[in-house]
Amino acid sequence: MLQRIITGAVLSAVAGTMIYFGQVPFAVAALVCVCFALYEEIKALKAAGHRPIAEPTWVALGVSIPLAVLFGHQVVLPILTVAAVIIIAGIVFRSEPKLEDATMSLLPLFSVVLPGLAVVSLTQLEPLSVQRVMLLMLIAVPVLGDTFAYFIGSAVGGPKLCPAVSPNKTVAGALAGLTGSLLAAALIRLFAGILVSSPATDLPTWGFCVAVGGIGGVAGQIGDLFASLVKRHCGIKDFSSIFPGHGGMMDRMDSILFMALVLYCCMLLFYPGTVHATQLPV
Repeated sequence: MLQRIITGAVLSAVAGTMIYFGQVPFAVAALVCVCFALYEEIKALKAAGHRPIAEPTWVALGVSIPLAVLFGHQVVLPILTVAAVIIIAGIVFRSEPKLEDATMSLLPLFSVVLPGLAVVSLTQLEPLSVQRVMLLMLIAVPVLGDTFAYFIGSAVGGPKLCPAVSPNKTVAGALAGLTGSLLAAALIRLFAGILVSSPATDLPTWGFCVAVGGIGGVAGQIGDLFASLVKRHCGIKDFSSIFPGHGGMMDRMDSILFMALVLYCCMLLFYPGTVHATQLPV
């Protein structure tokens, strides 16, 4: 327990520092994390006996960012589509093609690379005040939700949430997690003017922040359960052990990746003026 708390505190401090600097430092840090998460998921799938084709996924991640900067966000969907077609073709033309190898090859492309690009894209939002609020939401909403779910769920117990996937998660923990996510969103909006040194008129509205906190909180828990499903399928407890008490990079990023998709879609829908042609999309 103590090890988990210490590691969590260190990771939170690092995340806070990256959010403060934003833009290039955060984007680089996010890309490094996405690469670790991608490696871990592919490794887990291989350990489960699958034969995923990973090269097109790595290439898609590598070329999406510079091409999106040069030509706009419209290029990312074609890049992911081409990568998917190449992967499927590679499986189909094997001497022993298997459908599960095709699905497991596509899984990292859409569960890690696509949301990973959404994470990086948030570092390009303008004005800077909105960018920092969004980055705070990206980290704080799923992390505080996970913290509430872990401690309150462990203390209260009760009916299981999804025992077939994660036997330790409870309904009480899920409700506590959602409460934590909403609290994180509310606190960020309450103190946003101080945190990002910007007048309230330049910040997202209360309604937007609370809505993102609720939707993102649910999405983060689904992401956590999805990662648990992958680990259960692969017969592993954690994706790796690089973070003492927390597991691997994918164990830490599962809810954040799902939150990133929700957050960026909300920005596209409700604050399109902050999204420019040279930004990375979902």
